[in-house]
Amino acid sequence: MAQENMKKTATDIRPRRSWLRRVGSVVKWMFILGVMGVLFAGGALGGLVASIVKDDPVRSEQTIQERIGENVVTGFAYFRDGMPIGQLRTEEDRRLVAFKDIPQVIIDAVLAIEDNRFYEHHGVDISGTMRAVKQKLLNESVQTGGSTLTQQLARRVFLNLDKTEDRKVKEILLSLRLERFLSKDEILTAYLNKVPFGNGANGYNVYGIKAAAKGLFGIDDLDKLNMAQAAYLAGLPQLPSAYSAFNGYGEFNETAFNRALDRQHLVLRRMLEEKKITPTQYQEGLAFDIKKSLAPHTKKAYVTFPYLMMETERQAAGILLSLANNNNQDSSKGVSQLEEARQQLLTGGYRVYTTIDKKVYSAMHSISEDSGNFTKESKAKGLEQTAGMMIHNKTGAILGMIEGRDFNVESMNYATQMVRQPGSTMKPIAAYLPALEEGVIQPASILDDAPIILKDGTKGFHIPKNANNRYQGLVTARYALNNSLNLPALKLFDEKVGIKNAWAFAKKLGITTIQDEDYSAQTGVLGGLKYGVSVEDLTNAYSAIGNKGEFNDAFMIEKIVDSKGKIIYQHKVNPERVFSEQTAYLMTDMLHTVITDGTGSTVKRNYKHFRDIPVVGKTGSTQNYADVWFMGYTPDITLGMWVGYKEQINTLEGKTQRKQAQALWAKVMNAVIEKKPDLFPTKKFAQPDGIVKETVSAYSGKLPTSLTDKFTTDIFNKKFVPKDRDDGISLAKYITYGGVNYIPRDGTPDDFLKEKIVVSREKPIEELVKELKAAFASMREHEPLGYYLPADAKTEVPTEIDPREDDGRAPTAPGNAELYYNSGKAVIRFTQSGSPDVVGYRLYRSVNGGPFQKVDVLLAGDGTSFRTDTPANDYAVFYVAAVDVAGNETASGSVGGGAPTPEPSPSPEDGLLPGIEATPGEDIVPGPGATPGTSDEPGITVDPGATVDPGTAVDPGTVLDQPNGNDGQDKAQDSGNKLNARGKRGAR
Repeated sequence: MAQENMKKTATDIRPRRSWLRRVGSVVKWMFILGVMGVLFAGGALGGLVASIVKDDPVRSEQTIQERIGENVVTGFAYFRDGMPIGQLRTEEDRRLVAFKDIPQVIIDAVLAIEDNRFYEHHGVDISGTMRAVKQKLLNESVQTGGSTLTQQLARRVFLNLDKTEDRKVKEILLSLRLERFLSKDEILTAYLNKVPFGNGANGYNVYGIKAAAKGLFGIDDLDKLNMAQAAYLAGLPQLPSAYSAFNGYGEFNETAFNRALDRQHLVLRRMLEEKKITPTQYQEGLAFDIKKSLAPHTKKAYVTFPYLMMETERQAAGILLSLANNNNQDSSKGVSQLEEARQQLLTGGYRVYTTIDKKVYSAMHSISEDSGNFTKESKAKGLEQTAGMMIHNKTGAILGMIEGRDFNVESMNYATQMVRQPGSTMKPIAAYLPALEEGVIQPASILDDAPIILKDGTKGFHIPKNANNRYQGLVTARYALNNSLNLPALKLFDEKVGIKNAWAFAKKLGITTIQDEDYSAQTGVLGGLKYGVSVEDLTNAYSAIGNKGEFNDAFMIEKIVDSKGKIIYQHKVNPERVFSEQTAYLMTDMLHTVITDGTGSTVKRNYKHFRDIPVVGKTGSTQNYADVWFMGYTPDITLGMWVGYKEQINTLEGKTQRKQAQALWAKVMNAVIEKKPDLFPTKKFAQPDGIVKETVSAYSGKLPTSLTDKFTTDIFNKKFVPKDRDDGISLAKYITYGGVNYIPRDGTPDDFLKEKIVVSREKPIEELVKELKAAFASMREHEPLGYYLPADAKTEVPTEIDPREDDGRAPTAPGNAELYYNSGKAVIRFTQSGSPDVVGYRLYRSVNGGPFQKVDVLLAGDGTSFRTDTPANDYAVFYVAAVDVAGNETASGSVGGGAPTPEPSPSPEDGLLPGIEATPGEDIVPGPGATPGTSDEPGITVDPGATVDPGTAVDPGTVLDQPNGNDGQDKAQDSGNKLNARGKRGAR
């Protein structure tokens, strides 16, 4: 029992714990609790971070490298000589720089103000962050940003720039990851290539230190920046919009500049504190005049050269798309793919070198931008527009263009994007050139300017006209082209060459707009196409003639260089021979006389350099003058001009507007030659071998015979000099009736017959008359039959017998014979006989009571008046006899014999007697019993609206009919201002 008590006592009695042990226990438990708290807080923080970044991907090294390496880089366009046109369309200017090209002064300035411990931290600078907080709380004068350059770069490349609570966490984690995969130099270079610096002197937003140096100080080489300028630039990225010395238009902003200047002073202080500059350098930096060193204000390229920059962008994007499609020019990738190519061009740092010569372009635009060269703007029609293009013949390079009058009025490029009807400028391309090449014609070949009848689905038939409202009959090819006659060109196009072959030929010359429907357009050679042609295509086609028959596809983009300096596209000149040098020379020679003797008279008057630089060309206009053209070339260049209004329904009016393309062509040529004379080294069109001169019959274009009495001398391709003799003429007796020659019937009096050289034509006039009459039956509107007969219809070989038959009776007498005196000479008028078999009329005269003698004859249908040389003082007596096909004759009553009584001239409201010209101040004296002004005189009528162009030559091969001395209708007339009775007009 005692032992048990002793044990119990020993067990119950414990030693007292020391205070050290108690303190240790407390510390132990506090540590345990602290660790648990830290773990808990860390877990909570980790959970918070995890919740923030749960949707943010963990970026691999490859992804980081790719994204950091991605840079939107500004592209630029250049003139032919390498001078910049400007930067491609964007509101930003971005230019890359390598680390090795960044001067130390820039690095020092940027790190001093943005991240002075950049090379010491690993993406996040705790001390720098705490310092920034302290500076902010104490509102210290010198404040530095809390974010490192790595954080700023991570934010700009990977994160939204909006300030949010969770962005900072992502930014820190990304910065740590960037520092793991990128070197400090790579991070600094990426930062300096990507941050914004505000607006440059041209208004563009500049990104990156290189673009900033160029945009603000006009400095391309960063080594040329001084310390003050480097400090100025280093201060801008903090608040580029607030510190920008220029606004979006490149205009100086004094307030913002002063803020930027204060910021520059801060940068200099930080550089001094960081011992990057000495106190002396600091003072020098403060004293430097930054404002004076700013770049001068310049306009954006899309303001200075808007048309040209847009066209460069359009064509270069097309080339990039083509390259992406393995140069498959026919590949159609749609609008979206083209837009992708355009965006690639604008952001990929491409340099696009064009063929545009700045002096040529400026000279051309000096004409188009001078409102004095155009008619006044119409409220109804708008601005009179123009487009032009100049192409180098030997290469196809586009040297300059006029895209329109005013980009702000119309931004479409009229030279490359507009298609309009070409009018007669298509004649050389689709008619004369292929015909010359195949030997179908030569300049002296005879073509028939006589009507053709075409089927028309709405009108039944269509009979094309010439611009001068007349048909001239057999003329040379040169004359037909000189005067832009429609019918010869139509016959070449439709019959000799053929529409299919003509369009195939035109396509080889770069006419790209031919449609399937155009193969059934019989008037396509006059410009009657479904859509038309562009100024570029048509100028390109004519350029092949100037290039001696070799076609070069016109181009404006010489080469494209990528951001790394690699040439990814280089244009290659690839000439294709379409026709021979001989054909080119013959066509050139014919187009020369278009200017000297034909429709190009305005160029002839206004072009100043004929003696130094030869030019040739072709006019063109559409039927209603909605479009007028002039295509001309020298041995070295081709210039095409178009004038019209935006809407084709609006037409050009008056001689000035209708000759406007010629006038502008001459002005542009004069301006370009003055500014760029070295473009025109070749002083003449060289004649190739195989061209000979030959004299041929003006009736047929063949070799003359002993019967030939009309000749024409011209040049030929030696291969196609005619070998056959003139078999198209003969000496024949015939009678003319209704404008047609007929074989006379037996018994027809000889004095009504003509014995002359007559011509055989492919389609006899008699056949043409039958076709015309048949067509009239289904036409709602047409001219009288006589309108369609060619001027030389009476010279044709007769093939049919006179359709008038003897009715077995003497003809009825002519009635109402009257005698008038005009200019002192007797004029006898009468009404025709009613007998259908009358072949004509004889005029008999008795002088001073002597016997009556026949003094003149007049064919039936050639009028109802005789004009004689009988003076008034002869007291002559006249009568008119009707004669039928059998020779029977019946006379009218006699007139005259008394003293003539002068009568006053008709009053202006009555008008002159038709067909009788009065000399100012002269009276028209009627004979006895005559009533002035009661009947007309169709035998000698001159079209009162006709005007004779003194500069127009009559083709020597044309046989002109001049009855009774009247040649007013048969001379070549200036058709530039004449309309027919319905206001219609043929193409010119």
